[in-house]
Amino acid sequence: MSVSVEKKDNNTAVLTIEIAAEKFAEALEKAYQKQKGTIALPGFRKGKAPRKMIEKMYGKAVFYEEAANELLQETYDEAAKESGEEIVSSPQIDITQVEEGKNFIYTATVALKPEVGLGQYLGVEVPKSEITVSEDEIDAEIDRERNQNARDIDVDDRPVKNGDHIKLDFDGSVEGVPFEGGKSSDYDLTVGSGSFIPGFEEQIVGKNIGEDFDVEVTFPEDYHEESLKGRPAVFKCRVNSISERQVPELNEDFVQDVSEFDTIEEYRDDVEKKIRERKEAQAKSEKETAAVKAAVKNASIDIPDAMIEEQASRMLEEFAQQIRSQGLSIDKYMEITGLDSAKMVDQMKPQAVERIRNSLVLEAVAKAENIEISDERLDEEVAKMAEAYKMEKEKLYDLMGEESRKQMKQDLAVQEAVKRIAEASVEVDMPEEELDVEENAEE
Repeated sequence: MSVSVEKKDNNTAVLTIEIAAEKFAEALEKAYQKQKGTIALPGFRKGKAPRKMIEKMYGKAVFYEEAANELLQETYDEAAKESGEEIVSSPQIDITQVEEGKNFIYTATVALKPEVGLGQYLGVEVPKSEITVSEDEIDAEIDRERNQNARDIDVDDRPVKNGDHIKLDFDGSVEGVPFEGGKSSDYDLTVGSGSFIPGFEEQIVGKNIGEDFDVEVTFPEDYHEESLKGRPAVFKCRVNSISERQVPELNEDFVQDVSEFDTIEEYRDDVEKKIRERKEAQAKSEKETAAVKAAVKNASIDIPDAMIEEQASRMLEEFAQQIRSQGLSIDKYMEITGLDSAKMVDQMKPQAVERIRNSLVLEAVAKAENIEISDERLDEEVAKMAEAYKMEKEKLYDLMGEESRKQMKQDLAVQEAVKRIAEASVEVDMPEEELDVEENAEE
């Protein structure tokens, strides 16, 4: 096999792969052996017709397609490796010579990994972040904790009020005729939640347990059931029970129940500390994002179209898997939205370009900064993964394989590059108008 490479514009290349005639002959014989059982000729039992007779009947090219596919599968990966190029797309194959007795020749048009022209990536400017925690934020956090620890308390000495949780019997009719779905017993309802049609829940307020009463409402014009749209209805109702949400007071008993502290002051200090830590983590993430965006903006890359197409297609597969997990097929989604796969891929291309640029720039920074991940660092990360998966580290190493370990080192190097760019960035005051312009430009 011989492989030649012709570089083209936009980081594409054409590989010309030539396979010896003897190999093509072997592939033809293999194709005949594979397909002969499906071919019947007069005078021969199925699967027993000689190859020459089949070729005479159907033409010499009858087995060419099968043989060509066989050779493509056998040789392309090796040819791509032999080319010495870093290929980042599936090949576009074109067979240029296929004839028995001659060398088999085909071309593969591929995208090559583009060179990155790094601009400034250390010392880029990012928006200054100021972390403050207000008393209102502390109060809101404590209130969330109090609400999470609230209890439902049965009430029997007062009528229903908004916010109560009740069990309700109801039996609805339109012009005296019951309708489907209009009757229930011990229905769980939070009064004021808007679960029922407008006007219903308001008429329950003030009613007592065991009291029989009528609720008169009119179904909305846009109600989902056609036969009930805009029609008046009467529901005969009875409240069977009332309970109210009791939120615990902020006192030392509450503090000791929900935390390791004894006093309200200690508890508030801890809440403030946790809010601050959250904000600091968020600010760090935002700083990294802003610094990387600036570094990527300063870089120059000529991304081949095939690489963008392939990335967008992968993103469509990811999206399809995501909505499948939510119980919706991609076909159904496209039916609802009126899109097809080609349109969806086109829509995803801008984001695909962003992903590719980020990835290539960070790899280039890792290389420029001589960031290398040691075996010891890899071992630490694998140990963390093994602990998370509750399995032995050595077994996880075996399952990962050499390529996965190599990829993991590359991913860790990229993470280190992000950290280095962010740590070297300079925080500056940026006018809100400038921030808005940048955000709009990204959109």
